[in-house]
Amino acid sequence: MTFAARWAIVGILVASLVLVAALIFGGAAPQPVAPGLPDAGPFVGWALPWAILVGRIAACGTVGFLLAASVLLPNRGDTVEGLSVVAVTRAGRVAAAWFLVSLIQFVLAAAEVFGRHLLGLTPMLIWTWAADTDLGRALLVQAVGAGSVAFACRWTLNVRWLSGWCGVSLLTMLPVALTGHAAVVGAHDLATVSLFVHVAAASMWIGGLGALVWVASRGSKRLPTAISRYSTLAAWAFVTVAVAGLVNASVRIAHWGDLTGTRYGVLVLAKATMLIALGACAWRIRRRAAAGDGAFLTLALVELLLMGSTLGLAVALGRTPPPVSTLPPSTTEELLGGPLPPAPTLGHLLFGWEPTGVATAVVLLGASLYIAGLRVLHRRGDSWPLGRIGSWFAGLMAVAWAGMGGLSQYAHVLFSAHMGSHMVLGMVAPILLVLGAPVTLALRTLPGPRQPGEVSPRALLTGLLRSPVVRVVTHPVVGPALFVGSLFVLYFTPLFSWLMQSHWGHGAMQLHFLVVGSLYYYVIIGVDPSPRTLPPIIRFAVLMFTIPFHAFFSVALMSAKTVIAQPYWAALHRPYQTDLLADQYLGGGIAWAMGEVPLVLVFGALFVQWIKSDLREAKRRDRAAERDGDAELDTYNARLRALSEKPKA
Repeated sequence: MTFAARWAIVGILVASLVLVAALIFGGAAPQPVAPGLPDAGPFVGWALPWAILVGRIAACGTVGFLLAASVLLPNRGDTVEGLSVVAVTRAGRVAAAWFLVSLIQFVLAAAEVFGRHLLGLTPMLIWTWAADTDLGRALLVQAVGAGSVAFACRWTLNVRWLSGWCGVSLLTMLPVALTGHAAVVGAHDLATVSLFVHVAAASMWIGGLGALVWVASRGSKRLPTAISRYSTLAAWAFVTVAVAGLVNASVRIAHWGDLTGTRYGVLVLAKATMLIALGACAWRIRRRAAAGDGAFLTLALVELLLMGSTLGLAVALGRTPPPVSTLPPSTTEELLGGPLPPAPTLGHLLFGWEPTGVATAVVLLGASLYIAGLRVLHRRGDSWPLGRIGSWFAGLMAVAWAGMGGLSQYAHVLFSAHMGSHMVLGMVAPILLVLGAPVTLALRTLPGPRQPGEVSPRALLTGLLRSPVVRVVTHPVVGPALFVGSLFVLYFTPLFSWLMQSHWGHGAMQLHFLVVGSLYYYVIIGVDPSPRTLPPIIRFAVLMFTIPFHAFFSVALMSAKTVIAQPYWAALHRPYQTDLLADQYLGGGIAWAMGEVPLVLVFGALFVQWIKSDLREAKRRDRAAERDGDAELDTYNARLRALSEKPKA
């Protein structure tokens, strides 16, 4: 048995012991049930959390080995080499284990929910679990994702593709994050998104360190280079894990007294203590690595054992009932994720507060990454236009108001407020964000190659910009088609009503509005590099082509005689603005009015870009004239003289 395998077993044992202790302390350990009640038995009660733990460890291992192969270990070309090839093989094996554990978890969870022993599960119950329950579907999606990564690792050695499969591994964790306690407590989308961000960041942190321990055990000379890049990744992961964990805990704990007065709160404090210890250990490792100390392996193993303990505690915490009730007392609170807000006023709309997961993640990550890029430029002594900085943060403020402020508070209650939030997220914020030039900032600040030929993070972004997918989506027809076409598909089909019934649907719509709007304006007024360079006149034509369709959508809303998603609005039983059709008419008017406001910004941006384009062309011609003595003008004048001297017929 290899050194890495022995320590992996030790880590699983330590994590398992912490899991058992935390389950017993938190009251989530299997308990005898009253006679006559359905019970899956103690085996399922203990096996399911252990399967969840092993699945988390396998997910971390998959992400870690893929990170090591594509990002941490330097390669001299587009294809991984040496130890990176072995890392890809290890990633495939661990992903296969993740696939099998996901299937086992699927069966065990079905037995627990239906209160049946494993032998008592029938094909009909399994089908019902897979087809009619969110958790059953999520576990199957997780299994499919893990199996796909395992299959891909057998055939993929390209650095860019491996980076993409690492992203798939992280996204594979999303479906399960949308279920469980996070999916049923108040502020559902905030809880689920923060949980996903927390788990994804922890997977990169834990998996990356585990992969480095494996590299160190192999005696690789590329270890110091890999540690240097991992240190930056670990710092970001630590902060992200801490912030996302704090947000997630705040949703489940209503009062400060719950931290010490409930078992769930005590487990939260224990996990926070472990996180602080992990941060201190990571800081010590970074200092030792910077000083050239050879004690990396010992310190890293200690940190990995702490990480394993934290994983065991996290799994137990996920099965421990939180102090906040997970059962909404009414249909309205179940739909909204909280109580119905009071009648809207100008003060409520301007200064209200209703944080949502997608908007919170976009604002926090967007601000943090942009500031980090500015700091890199500042350390190098480079400048960055103040107009771009102001535009970017103004865009984030617009996202915050529409997705976290008073407008967000009423977006799920009133169609008019929903349309206002939609317009801000899809038509106002994207303009400001695109003018902030985030891609250009990333290209100037992302790490470059550590050795000739390496596919660095900067090269990964450059390759993405040049990829066929980006070339297709930046076509001047695709952006407007998605921008306008999605309006009619969303609001004039049953899709809108279906999405409004679920909390993840609200988040999906917010993300859709922001992404599609950003893509549309990236093509029209974007200052970032693009695979297609369109002259200002073409951009202006695309804008003018889109305006009538957006206006037609607004008129169609205002002219509609039936209420869109009427069952949803009626189920809220709101005591104000009870005329649903009038509120829908107001929403159409908001879409019309706010569709005109961004035109001023876009026209202004296009005009400035047009002037700058002419000035650049004039300067180019002046430089060319200085080099060749104005040969182009002489040729043109000679041609005119020849035409004037040509005898007339």
